Amino acid sequence: MEEPCVERWHEKARQLGIVAIIPTYNNEKTLADVIENVLTYIPDVIVVNDGSTDNTPALLRNYPNLHVITHPANKGKGTALKNGLSHAKAAGYRYAITIDSDGQHFASDIPVFIEDIEKEPDALLVGARNLTSDNMPGKNTFANKFSNFWFKLETGIKLQDTQSGYRLYPLHKINVQKWYYTAKYEFELEALVFAAWGGTTVRNIPIHVYYPPQEERVSHFRPFRDFTRISILNTVLVFITFLYIVPRNFFRKLTWSNCRKFIHSYITHSDESNRKITLAIMLGIFMGIIPIWGYQMIATLFLAHVLRLNKVIAVVAANISIPPMIPFLLYASYLTGCKVLDRPVELHLTDISFENVKSVLEQYLIGSVIFATVCCVLAGIIAISLLTAYRRPKTA
Repeated sequence: MEEPCVERWHEKARQLGIVAIIPTYNNEKTLADVIENVLTYIPDVIVVNDGSTDNTPALLRNYPNLHVITHPANKGKGTALKNGLSHAKAAGYRYAITIDSDGQHFASDIPVFIEDIEKEPDALLVGARNLTSDNMPGKNTFANKFSNFWFKLETGIKLQDTQSGYRLYPLHKINVQKWYYTAKYEFELEALVFAAWGGTTVRNIPIHVYYPPQEERVSHFRPFRDFTRISILNTVLVFITFLYIVPRNFFRKLTWSNCRKFIHSYITHSDESNRKITLAIMLGIFMGIIPIWGYQMIATLFLAHVLRLNKVIAVVAANISIPPMIPFLLYASYLTGCKVLDRPVELHLTDISFENVKSVLEQYLIGSVIFATVCCVLAGIIAISLLTAYRRPKTA
């Protein structure tokens, strides 16, 4: 009864180019069962032995058909996954399913991944655990909520579970060696963020999970150290998000058709009053010019939330500080400061850079606040005038 099912899933895995990757570190008690169960569904399996000091090497010798990658010393789950994914991609596989070796994942969920990827090829699928399970460790629940929040901030995508290690990676859509830098648990968050930034669809699919009683658990997660590394990673990713990804996405969407849709949705047919739309534009212009480089978008979102203004309009207006405009904004701020302080103009537009501005910092800082205020007021006058003249009046 079992054999036809095995052949069916093996054939599907071969057709789709799927390999399973099992990173392991000192999980000799559960590793054999995990391998046996995975082989029921996927014939090609890579095991990354990340410097295990238990009986893992001897156990793996019982499976001559596996491809085993051995690290002489423990390098961390992230490095184990990177090496496994890199090897799988080099070997010509199209997809890789990663599954933990501690027995918490059920290989019987592999068909769910296979059937789902047939419906939506090239997606990155993340197994979503039932976080309300009685046996779910409290630290896992907190860590997942923490990770979900940062992932949404960095990508705009809402996921139920961003920390599950049970995943399907579209290998042809990711460049492991070029993208990823982290070596431990934080790699799995980094992988999701970079995939989403690269345009890969990232979504959850439901899976089953088993957490043994506390006294039987083998975990290599170290809350303080791992949370610290994850927090540092998220800080870096948020900087990249607002300094590069948000402006990049803005330019990609800057077509005449999208501009018309934006104006229609958020300006001419918005439920917001003319006053609120104008204030959102003014806030964005002001925050986009003042000298808080790297924090404009975060500050704009925060203030728009506090002032109850339209966040989308404010952020779009704040994109006045996009890279091509930066030299002009710097120079205009510097000139304004020179005029106000009655200082000679020592720099020309062609000399302007962040480095050169440091030598005339006083003129620039004072000038930028004044210039931002003037631009903000002018933008407000123009916006309220146009809205009053052209916007359709609301009907009761």
